[in-house]
Amino acid sequence: MRTAPAPRTTQIFAASTLYGVATLAAALDSGCFPAADRRLLLISDNAPAPETSAPLDTMPGFERLRGRFDGVLSWNDTIAPFHPGGWSPRPDDVPLWERQLRTVWGLGDDRIELAVESIQVNPAQAVAQLFPDAPITVYADGLMTYGPTRNKLDPLIGTRIRRVLHLDLVPGLKPLLLGEFGVPCEPVATEDFRKTVNELALAESELRITDDLADDTEPVAILLGQYLSALSILTVQQEEELHLRMLRGAAARGHRRIVFKPHPSAPDAASQRLLSEAAKLGVHLTVVDRPLLAEVLYERLSPALVVGCFSTALLTASSFYGIPVARVGTELLLDRLAPYQNSNRVPVTIADALLPPLERGPLAPPVDLPGLLSAVGYAMRSELRPDLRDAAERYLAGSLDAYTWRYFKRRRLTSLGLPGAVPARLGFVPRNATVRRIARRARALARARGLARSRALVRTLARR
Repeated sequence: MRTAPAPRTTQIFAASTLYGVATLAAALDSGCFPAADRRLLLISDNAPAPETSAPLDTMPGFERLRGRFDGVLSWNDTIAPFHPGGWSPRPDDVPLWERQLRTVWGLGDDRIELAVESIQVNPAQAVAQLFPDAPITVYADGLMTYGPTRNKLDPLIGTRIRRVLHLDLVPGLKPLLLGEFGVPCEPVATEDFRKTVNELALAESELRITDDLADDTEPVAILLGQYLSALSILTVQQEEELHLRMLRGAAARGHRRIVFKPHPSAPDAASQRLLSEAAKLGVHLTVVDRPLLAEVLYERLSPALVVGCFSTALLTASSFYGIPVARVGTELLLDRLAPYQNSNRVPVTIADALLPPLERGPLAPPVDLPGLLSAVGYAMRSELRPDLRDAAERYLAGSLDAYTWRYFKRRRLTSLGLPGAVPARLGFVPRNATVRRIARRARALARARGLARSRALVRTLARR
């Protein structure tokens, strides 16, 4: 009796940035993925207006990475006219969509394996929903890996995740991402990532994009821009001032040749004040207006200094390339991030705790980073990671001082009943239901009284 042949295995790799594709290429080169009959790259453009940005598969260097995959698919084209960041299938429509995708993408009855980024949001969640039997690998390419999962995941997705692949940005530090599901973490070999970036740098060299910079013998400092105003973390003016601080600080350290790499989503006007300030300072500033990875600039320019706020590229410069780095503005961000659960909090905390400040000042005391991140992670997502409470209490009880207070908010510690929130004799207050009920009633009465006074004032002014 003849047995039916085993179904083919098709691996689908979802990516929205060239950085993500480079990470996947490095993971494949490292042997992180088992053999498969087919490997398909599913690209998506999550920009607010995708039609105005350059498609991922047209960016410099992409062709160098394409060979790792047997085909390239477009998620934007598949779900058009919907936006990748806002669309997900209705539960009742999942079987229809899966059947449609298997037909359009030529998957047939293949066994599907998924590798996605940012599983907490779409399009990764939508792709995971449409292949409900597929095991999932989450690959992470940034500092958010070291923080807790941003949102509570549907167990039907969370229990299918087999591992988290991540770049070893902080050697020895264990990521918190997806720890609530007991998902193991596996680093991608740094040397393979550097080899992949070198391929992109070779492609960039062939296009001669930065030849004028690479041929200069004077050492260069690179400033990494971030588009924080788009996230409503800073105002446009505050963000411009942050970039000006980077420029002035680099110039104060004696750098006369400076390269500014804006965030890919930042408008062109964001660089104009920098150019004017550079002229006043007597430094030569070049704005890189092409969609290049910061790591490609490291390969091509061998900078003497990299300056940023909390960009992942600061850690790749320091850990992967051994380039001196400096941070700017992390104190402001730690204070401004709201709510406390903001997913950027862990990247800002890591940059602030690990990297030296650009402006001269007293050296920060050494910080127990694993303990600090356990405490911050629990304070951010206590409902997802109750297992971190003991570690958080130990850290706060033994390490909370005038310096480490910058990483916490008293109101947040009070709401969780953690050390440092209120005097010890009042420690019962945050968990006492009666006290909390009285406090809510007092606030309601205060609001009502304020409203009554406002109405009375309006009537008085009207009579006049």
